[in-house]
Amino acid sequence: MTDTATTTTSLNKFEKFKAEKDGLAVKGEIEKFAALGWEAMDETDRDHRLKWVGVFFRPVTPGKFMMRMRLPNGILTSSQMRALAGVVQRYGDDGNADITTRQNIQLRGIRIEDLPDIFNRFHAVGLTSVQSGMDNIRNITGDPVAGLDADELYDTREVVQQIQDMLTNKGEGNPEFTNLPRKFNIAIAGGRDNSVHAEINDLAFVPAFKEGTGEESSQSPIFGFNVLVGGFFSAKRCEAAIPLNAWVSPEDVVAVCRAVLEVYRDHGLRANRQKSRLMWLIDEWGLEKFRQEVENRLGKPLLPAAPKDEIDWEKRDHIGVYKQKQPGLNYVGLHIPVGRLYAEDMFEIARLAEVYGSGEIRFTVEQNIIIPNIPDSRLATFLTEPLLERFSIDPGLLTRSLVSCTGSQFCNFALIETKNRALGIIKALEAELILTANVRIHWTGCPNSCGQPQVADIGLMGTKVRKNGKAVEGVDIYMGGKVGKDAHLGACVIKGIPCEDLQPVLQNLLIEHFGAKPKQEALVTHWSIDHN
Repeated sequence: MTDTATTTTSLNKFEKFKAEKDGLAVKGEIEKFAALGWEAMDETDRDHRLKWVGVFFRPVTPGKFMMRMRLPNGILTSSQMRALAGVVQRYGDDGNADITTRQNIQLRGIRIEDLPDIFNRFHAVGLTSVQSGMDNIRNITGDPVAGLDADELYDTREVVQQIQDMLTNKGEGNPEFTNLPRKFNIAIAGGRDNSVHAEINDLAFVPAFKEGTGEESSQSPIFGFNVLVGGFFSAKRCEAAIPLNAWVSPEDVVAVCRAVLEVYRDHGLRANRQKSRLMWLIDEWGLEKFRQEVENRLGKPLLPAAPKDEIDWEKRDHIGVYKQKQPGLNYVGLHIPVGRLYAEDMFEIARLAEVYGSGEIRFTVEQNIIIPNIPDSRLATFLTEPLLERFSIDPGLLTRSLVSCTGSQFCNFALIETKNRALGIIKALEAELILTANVRIHWTGCPNSCGQPQVADIGLMGTKVRKNGKAVEGVDIYMGGKVGKDAHLGACVIKGIPCEDLQPVLQNLLIEHFGAKPKQEALVTHWSIDHN
């Protein structure tokens, strides 16, 4: 560690409690916490250190905790889904779970008294929630159709699992990486359409071919990855990742991850948590010094980046029926409205994956589900299953691209309710408008941007506004975000719209900017993107 991280007398409260006891230490105290109950626990253990084992205290639901899993590449088995469903059904007072924008899942309504049995259930099926919160590496994302897509450039599954195993000691917990300056996101893109949203990660690997050198110069171009660093969203600042000017072979990805994380761990800024993400260190040092430090940890020079990457497709959402590269097999993408699942849904998804597929289930960063390996002979019957009436393979053009964070129903940071409101407004808009193309609308309850409004065609960020002299729930509107080819972040174009006035505003934006047509002519309140 640097002097900044260990000896300064002006440590913020988070650095102080991390210095007092490593967050992972609570892993051995779960039985004690269960016996004590949440109200008798040490507040720092309850409110913060429990996050190192994936358990999150939520003041808006006192006594009911959230659990966040680790699902590398968003892949799980039907037995794992069934175990998660069993926990939600038996122990989740709120009875639901949310698919996240990192191909992960969060369980609601967990009581501290039930943690020992829940962890035993997870261990029995190979699930872990270790190091999934606070100053740790979050779920590692990879291409959702890795190993299925005939057009993929690289199957991300194995290397994503290798990174997870290295960072978490194969799910047991790894103290080497439990004290970062802040959270850290890693993504690996295996296809041409940037399914992982590489540009919003602290560290990302995107496909790129490099010409051989020396004896290799006569060979075909060599596959590897260009490296991006520093992407992040926060209430203080949002930045897209920038090129490190480095190309790495697939065999070196894990080692490069370790090197970058060691540099960040030992030199990242810790005084101000609002200025502690990786990009702040890169700003302070400059990209060349940062790259040199990574090379020092790696023990060898990094090769210069390939002249271009292979992200040259528009973004796919994987909803619908698609042929796999394995002859006679299909994967089917189900739309899960705003990622919300209930226990009975989860049990049924596990059953469908076993009866029709190979028992595998995948999550996407759009909060949807893929069931792969469905033979041609079973596909027609699969498509008649009643669950597909709610989890459609052909939803409306606004519905299919809708993303939402948790919102104030369960999250104390959120300034507004998001999921139910998002569904209601989208339903009303689809009833009133004729659309000709998907429009990606993302909701987030606060400036922490878990719902990623900056990557959406239309992003809605929760805020408080005044209407008729009263504080009410409202949104700031972002536009212009793009994912896939030529990805970039959008910008705030309208501030302070009360949620109760939002529907006509969105209707007008869809008409003006996305070619929507009213189903019947009606007077629409005019709002331009210059409105303040």
